[in-house]
Order: sequence, then C-alpha cells, then structure tokens
Amino acid sequence: MRVPLSWLHEYVDLPAEVTGRDVGEKLIRAGLEVETVEESDLTGPLVVGKVLTYDDEPQKNGKTIRWCSLDIGKDEPQWVVCGANNFEVGDLVVVVLPGAVLPGGFAISARKTYGHVSSGMICSSSELGLGDDGTHGIVVLEPGEAVPGDDAIELLALRDDVLDIAVTPDRGYCLSIRGVAREAATAYGVELKDPAGLRLTGSGQGGYPVRVDDAAACSVFVTRTVTGIDPKALSPRWMQKRLLASGMRPISIGVDITNYVMLELGQPIHGYDKARLSGEIVVRRATPGEKLMTLDDQTRELDAEDLLITDDSGPIGVAGVMGGASTEISDATADVVIEAAHFHPIVIARASRRHKLSSEASRRFEREVDPLLPRYAAQRVADLLVDLAGGTLEADETVVDTHALPEPTTIRADHSARVAGASITIEETLRHLRSVGCTVEPAPAGAVPAPLAAGVHAPATEVGGDDLLSVTPPSWRPDLHDPNDFAEEVIRLFGYDNVPSILPPAPGGQGLTVAQRRRRRVATALVGAGLTEVVSYPFTGAADFDAMGLPADDPRRTTVKLVNPLSDEEPSMQTMLLATLLRTAERNAGRGATDLAIFQTGLVFLPKGESKPAPLLPVEHRPSDAEIQTLNDALPDQPLHVGVVLTGSRTPTGWWGKGQPVSWADAVQLARTIASAVGVEPKVRNGEVAPWHPGRCAEFSVDGKVVGHAGELHPKVCQAFGLPARSSAVELDLEALITAGPSSIAAHPFSSYPVAKEDVALIVPADVAAAEVEAALAEGAGELLESVRLFDLYTGEQIGEGKKSLAFALRFRAADRTLKENEVADARQAAVQVAVDRFGAVQRVG
Repeated sequence: MRVPLSWLHEYVDLPAEVTGRDVGEKLIRAGLEVETVEESDLTGPLVVGKVLTYDDEPQKNGKTIRWCSLDIGKDEPQWVVCGANNFEVGDLVVVVLPGAVLPGGFAISARKTYGHVSSGMICSSSELGLGDDGTHGIVVLEPGEAVPGDDAIELLALRDDVLDIAVTPDRGYCLSIRGVAREAATAYGVELKDPAGLRLTGSGQGGYPVRVDDAAACSVFVTRTVTGIDPKALSPRWMQKRLLASGMRPISIGVDITNYVMLELGQPIHGYDKARLSGEIVVRRATPGEKLMTLDDQTRELDAEDLLITDDSGPIGVAGVMGGASTEISDATADVVIEAAHFHPIVIARASRRHKLSSEASRRFEREVDPLLPRYAAQRVADLLVDLAGGTLEADETVVDTHALPEPTTIRADHSARVAGASITIEETLRHLRSVGCTVEPAPAGAVPAPLAAGVHAPATEVGGDDLLSVTPPSWRPDLHDPNDFAEEVIRLFGYDNVPSILPPAPGGQGLTVAQRRRRRVATALVGAGLTEVVSYPFTGAADFDAMGLPADDPRRTTVKLVNPLSDEEPSMQTMLLATLLRTAERNAGRGATDLAIFQTGLVFLPKGESKPAPLLPVEHRPSDAEIQTLNDALPDQPLHVGVVLTGSRTPTGWWGKGQPVSWADAVQLARTIASAVGVEPKVRNGEVAPWHPGRCAEFSVDGKVVGHAGELHPKVCQAFGLPARSSAVELDLEALITAGPSSIAAHPFSSYPVAKEDVALIVPADVAAAEVEAALAEGAGELLESVRLFDLYTGEQIGEGKKSLAFALRFRAADRTLKENEVADARQAAVQVAVDRFGAVQRVG
C-alpha cells in the first residue's frame, strides 16, 4: 500500500515538521511493515508565471514553437521556448527556472534551442508528476488562484513523501489511507479525522433493485444512483496526483472517483452505466457454461463456485474481482449506479486464483473489508460525483445487510501483562484496546475468562489481575478473536522494545543423553580421520535407485511418497543415506573436487507394511494417549544412519612419492572406527549388496543382525554418478549400533609391562573368511590377548589348490606383571587350537 504523506496529513494532525521517514519509524514500532519511504526529488525554483506575450514560430520539421515572455514577479520578464499551444496571453502557468530539478531527476538549465536561449520551461501536468490533465499540454491555473512569482511547489503540493507498506493478511484494513491514518493517530497519540464519518443521505430503501441469493457469500450489498453527470469532466489535479502517488493511473472522472474512495476508505467500489443495466441486480453463483467478458477484454469461462453479479442479460461481473465490459462506465455515461458490497474473503480469494486475476478489489476482499463501510463508501462516491462531475444524487438507496456483528470476548485485565512478562497496567491496557477501535466494558457477573496460553507467566509487578473485561473488536478487525489476539494489540502499542528479554527458567537436567553423546563421538571420530560433514536434502527418486543398481524387488525401493514434492524427479523420502550422499559427491566431482572424504548422519524413512493415514485431531484439547499412539503408528520407521563416501586419492602425489588412492580397506576401517566410537565390536564377513562391488563388500553385523555395509562401489555405480573409479562407501545403522553398545564406554587401562609378540600362520580353506579366523584366535587366546592383526595373505603351489595361508600378529600383555614364556606359549597354542577345531586349520612352520 502506497501512502502519500500529504494525504495522511488530511486525517491525522501530524507535527508540521514530521517527515515520511519519521512517520515510517513510528508505524514500524506499531507493528506495520514499512518497506521504503520515497522522498520527493523535486527542487525549485518553480514559480507561477503570467504569459505576457508569445510569438508562434513554424519550424522546418513542421512543428510550431512559441517564443514567450513571462511575468514571474521580477523586474524583467523571463523568456522561454514552449512547444505547447494550449494557453493565451494573461494565463497563469507553472514555470520551472534554471537550477531546478523536476521529478525523475530532470535537471533544468538555460539552453539554446530553436534559435533562442530558453531560460526555463513552462510545465505540463506529466512533467510535474500530476498525471495527464486531458489537454496534453501545460498546466493553466485558474484566474485568481495565484499571482506571478508565487511558489508553485507549495501551491500545488508537489513535494510529497510516499510510504510503501507491505500489508500482512491480518491487517487488511491498512490497505487504505483510513487504516494507515488510524495507526498513525494511535502512534502519535492524536485524534483521527475519520474520512468515513459522513452523514448518510440515503433512505435505505427504494434504490436500484437487488436480490442476493447467497447471503453467506455476500452479506452486504448497497446501491446508490447518481444521474446527469458530465462524462467529459476531468478529475481535478489533486485527485490525479494522489492516485499516481498511490500507484494507480487516472482514467476518467467516474473510474478515478471509485478508485480514489477505495484507496481512501479501503472499500472496493464498482460503478455501472445505468443505461446498460437490464432488470434487477442478482448476486448468485455461476451456472455451467456461463461466460463473461471482463474489463480487461478477456472472455472467461465461469466456474460453478464463482460468485457473480448478474442482471437479466446474464453475468455482468465476477463479484469482488472484476466487473464486466457490458455495463462499464464509458465516455457517454450520464447515469451511474454505485455498488458497495461485502463478500466472503475465501470466496473471492478462490475466484481470483481460479481465474488468475488479481485486482485491487480482490486484494482487499481477500483480507476482509469492514462490513459497516459499504453505505459510507457509496455515499462518499456519490458526493464526489455530484461535486466534481455535476451529477444529481437520488435519495433512494438499496441496502441488503445480513452481516453479524462481532461478539464480545471476556479476558483477564492483566492478560497482556502475563503474556508479555511486562508491567502493563490496566489503564494502559484499556487505552490501547480502545485506540484500535475495541469497545471495552467490565465483564458481566459470572463471566469466565478464556484460559491463559501455555507458558505465560505473571509480570514483575501486580496489576490487579482479578478484574475481567468484556472486549468487542471493531468491525474492521475480523482477526481479533481470542484473548491472545487482544494481548498482541496491547503489546505492540506498548512497544516490543519495552518488553524485557528474559530467558525462561530451564529445569535442571542430566546433560546430553547417551545416544546424543555417542552421535557426537562418531562425528568427532570421522572428522578426526579427515572427513568433512555434509547435509543433503532427504529426497530421492527412482533415478537414484537405478543409478545405484538396486534390483526391482529391493525393499529399499519401497519409499514414503510426498504429497507435494519439491521436484517430480525426487518425490520420495530417502531409505538410505547413499541415495542422496552420492548425489552430493557427484556435484563436487562435477566441479573438479574429485578427492573427497565426506560423511553424513541423518534419518532414513522406512514405510510400514499396512500403516493407515494419520487422523486429523481436534485442537481444542490435548490428544489422548491412544490418539498419540495412532499418530505414531501412522509414521514410518525413522532410524538414524551414518554414511561415508570416499573418492579419488587418500594422499596426493608429491615430492615425497606417489599418492595413494582410496580403497575398500579405507571404507572398512572407517566402519570399524564408527563402531568403536560407540563401544561395539561388530562381526565382519563378505557381503553382496548394491551399490557395492560384490567381491569387495564387507557386511557388518551385531548380535546376528546386519547393521550395514562398507567397501568399494560397483564400477557401474561410479560411472552413473560420474565418480572416479574404485570409489568407496559406507552406510551403517547408527541407531542399531548405539542401542547395541554398552551403557557406558570406559577407557582401557594402560599397562606399563612389556608386550609379548607372537606370530602365527595358518593354512585354511580358501572360502573361510579371514575375519572368522581372527575371531577364533581371539576367542582361544583369552584375556591376555591385547590385539590380533592379519598382516599377510598367501596363495600358491606350496599351499595347495583351494587353500590359503593367513599370517596373524598376536600381542599379549598383562596389566599387573611381566608374562612368562610358558604363559605366552599356552595362550598362543590355545588360540591356534580353536582355529584348528573350527576350520581344520594347519599351522605353517618356517
């Protein structure tokens, strides 16, 4: 909403020295969103001049210019060249002198043109920012309106600041000068000169016949009739200037007046050419097949939900959105039927969006217009048509009014203070509520206040909170319903900057939970290993699953579908982190970052078999435990996963030697690092699952349950995502690991006694996993074993076909003594014996 400051001055006694920025700051403090304040760039000298003489001088280009002398209140006349001819000797005109700057940054100087030196310029309406006066020429003032030499800027009120306000949906009344003036009057503590404070002259009956068939969609409909207007009358300069400053183009006297009143009062008005109306006006819903050509010359197919204004000829307007071309006011219109109505905001909003037709009227009706305003707005339009267009106002008036008035709400007198946590007195509460138009009275006996919202607390000082108030909102504030709405009005006028910033008391707790601490341990361990944490959107689609090579029957393809996805290509929630983490790696690789080590922790979403849609619960009370359980049952399982992607080189090539590429071993070791961070030692075995390479994939399990995989990605997956060959990845169910971990993770004590080193080489069948042999050795070695590590794998003729040799380094240590040779030998032999019994292992010697 664009608000000229001069227009605001008309209804609010603002201080004389106040600027647009001053008013803007006050309105911002009152809760309005003032986006910009446009300050006039017009500077003088700009004076009134009287035409003394002129000579018409034809030019070679066919144009005729006038060489004029002007009386501007000085001893010598001012000589200027003018291209217009709509003035005569003795006329008063507006003259801009050298050194001035006209709107738009147009600087004026004395310059030679058409063989003369023009010391200034005679101004037209458009050059002064006053719009088109209909003559396409210069401004000619009325005789006696001024004398030569008068300041034209002050005379025509040309210098004006304009406030541009972003009106929120709950402040529809501020889409008018009246609404903003009310806020400004409140902010400055002065009285409002209400432009709607008119004397109604209509009889309330007998006007142009109207029938409303849908009272729920149209609760108020008013018509007034003005006859005998002069259709060729021009809108006065002051009206055109205000319309232009408010962002609307002057068109004709009838249209300009309706637009002016809409901006002034906030009530959209429509005018009909009475001669083009046929029969009574009927407000009804559209019927199938109806069409209407609107004022923008577009023929529109009407919907059954559209609310229409019709007469005997059919539709003549989409109610609250735009009128029809068949009954519009034209240059020949002499008799005008004025319509002012109140329509249901949802009906208008849907019609506007359905037809993709947003108008100034629909913007206001969508935010709801004051239902008591139509009669006053129609009266205001009629008065202006009489005054400016020479019409005659008929006393007959049609008023259809079924709108219910607002109901009072009982609130505690100290409710605003409790919500704000500030010392707002009852007197301040009453003053602020009344300043926004509320009627405030003591609550009747036996009245019960609405309960306080959760979390509010009493103010620092007592303000008499036992008193109850009955508050009735004004008709132009349909957004005020419950006690918190009224509290917000009081607090914003009290001043948000006066509300103390107090942190709510925090109850004592136990710090982070075990799960939270372990998630942090995992992130810290991965960052310490050189990885970078990333965050990806959790959305995926069939293309991602295809790129990862997931079979058609893979359960990970069963996803939770989004009703309104951001992208049609990613309509589902992720069932595995790699679905989105590989896309992140792809974007980085596409930008040249091929050496990557990234990880992410996040939820995956696993749909349940036969889950029912979540029910819509009432909001007036807390849901029961059974209802909450129903909601939880409708949600998908959402375990926490951790994912890792490694690409390119682990160490770069340099003077120190050749670089080392990442491998499946790096991925497996990172998976072990993650498990170790939460205190779990998972079992590892070969695995075959997409998107990993079938021969280079490790499967991790805890207590017999598979918790994830790590290894080298399949070559086709690397190709599909544009990643370097032999890239690796990890994905683990972090929630399962945390659950399986011990209640606490203790540090291992350090022994100062020496370690005993023993190596053992075992020949086992080729299909036996090294991890299983390692687990058998650890089991047999007992508590003296500190670590066991595979350091060599050998196959060849010396071993025999179908067999392999695994060499392990065993380290033994006791916490309280130096181990004896026989203790170490016994432990070593016990470890080997378990491997012999379990796998038929044969110990290699030499």
